[in-house]
Amino acid sequence: MFIGHENTFSTSTNSSRWRAMNAEWPNSSWLERPLDSRPWRGSLSHRTGYWVVAFAFLMNMAMSAIPTPLYGLYQQRDGLSSFMITVIFAVYAVGVIASLFLAGHVSDWIGRRRVLVTGLYVNVVSAVVFIFAPSLTGLIVARIISGISVGLATATATAYLTDLHFQAYPLANRRRAQLMAIFVNLGGIGLGPLISGLISQNAPAPLVLPYVVTGLVLVGLATLVLATPETVSAPQVRTRWRPQHIAVPAESRGQFFAGAVAGLTAFAVYGVFSSLVPRFLADTLGSDSRSLAGAVAFSAFISGAVAQITLSRMKPVAMLRVSVPILLAGLTMLVVGMWFAFLAVFVVGGIVTGAGAGLVFRGAMDRAGEAAPAQSRAEVMAGFFLASYLGLSLPVIGLGVALSFAAAREVMLAFVIVVALAIVLSVRSATREPLDRAGVRRQLVPTEN
Repeated sequence: MFIGHENTFSTSTNSSRWRAMNAEWPNSSWLERPLDSRPWRGSLSHRTGYWVVAFAFLMNMAMSAIPTPLYGLYQQRDGLSSFMITVIFAVYAVGVIASLFLAGHVSDWIGRRRVLVTGLYVNVVSAVVFIFAPSLTGLIVARIISGISVGLATATATAYLTDLHFQAYPLANRRRAQLMAIFVNLGGIGLGPLISGLISQNAPAPLVLPYVVTGLVLVGLATLVLATPETVSAPQVRTRWRPQHIAVPAESRGQFFAGAVAGLTAFAVYGVFSSLVPRFLADTLGSDSRSLAGAVAFSAFISGAVAQITLSRMKPVAMLRVSVPILLAGLTMLVVGMWFAFLAVFVVGGIVTGAGAGLVFRGAMDRAGEAAPAQSRAEVMAGFFLASYLGLSLPVIGLGVALSFAAAREVMLAFVIVVALAIVLSVRSATREPLDRAGVRRQLVPTEN
């Protein structure tokens, strides 16, 4: 669920920065033997490679969300509680966070193509584990592996799309690549449940065939990515690995924490659609259709992508202010649909909620980035995504616990109340200009869209 920001983990895309570093620290322990700095051109053009990478990114995100409509089947097969289902979902975030901060930025050193292909194959491995390890342990391991894949591929694919777009369309606005990254990211997360819902509902082997189909597509796409031009020149000297640094300057912390809470809350909303919507549909609306569950999840995520793209030129403060009433209206419709068993209201509420959550997240992300000096933006955004992925896991686990003691509609009502308060307060704080050391409100310099 990395939602398109090219400066987040990719800190350099050319070798000039490394040459400057080598000149500044000639005796650094980071320096080892020289490397061949020539990028590999590949057999595909940059324009074709751009679309190959976009589709590979889309399907990798789709694979990460394939289990969404299948959790009910896993629950029946393995006798799992609602709490364990939410744990299985939430451990995915552990893999994403670990991968983002340990390896999400290494494509700057060893190349985009190599890291992206590795990420795709790692997700294929997760599909194999889903198929051949039918147990609670297997599900947890598969979800963690899938999270590792997403962490590897997402930051890399986002930067790769920007690089390839620049080479293919040198005179075009780079916003096009950023908008593509947004669409395939959220769209892919929505596409996964739609694929698995339709296949599992209408074809045999519902816990096998969705992974087989998506895994084979990923293998084919990985082969095409291997033929895509590399866009990163290797540094003149080999660098020693280090994790992504996370830091928030003291003068930016108030603005950062407000944005981080908003981002965490938006991810918590998306986490519900990725994990518990099938349970809510079955318990309160009397529908155990996996196709419907996949379609509801798809509509929420695709509406988030469309909303972000449609309002992409809007300033972050304006986007946040617009997002609040949209999100609150959508959440209200979800509750009304559950309490009064109105399926149509619930579905429309999911679409509106997805749009509002997407706008909250994008506005909060840009606002957090604005608060940081340019030289610290990558570290600040790393902290922002850490908070967001905690939002993807911890609230969902809390909902799983609550479902053991209360009805689904009561749990959803409590969740909506908490989310509404968190969104209103965090957005209110995030849209205020921060104080400088003299206690005067200072104007932020907007980041480039």
